[in-house]
Amino acid sequence: MPLYNEMFKLSVNDMDLIETALRRTQHALSQEQLVQSDEGKGDHVETIRQIRELLGRLHNQKIFYRPKDSVYVGG
Repeated sequence: MPLYNEMFKLSVNDMDLIETALRRTQHALSQEQLVQSDEGKGDHVETIRQIRELLGRLHNQKIFYRPKDSVYVGG
């Protein structure tokens, strides 16, 4: 059984492309889910949840700018 590579080398643009693709997929599945729920079907719920969780994990790995020598005022 092959081992998985745990180290990935992705650029900021790669990550942006992945996030954009995930958000578009999530939006498309959500729209489909709305149409299907009117028809009594609904099989995209688990996939939408997985995409949302993955986007959350990607967001939590980002390092946001914080000035080191002054007080940070957000907003």
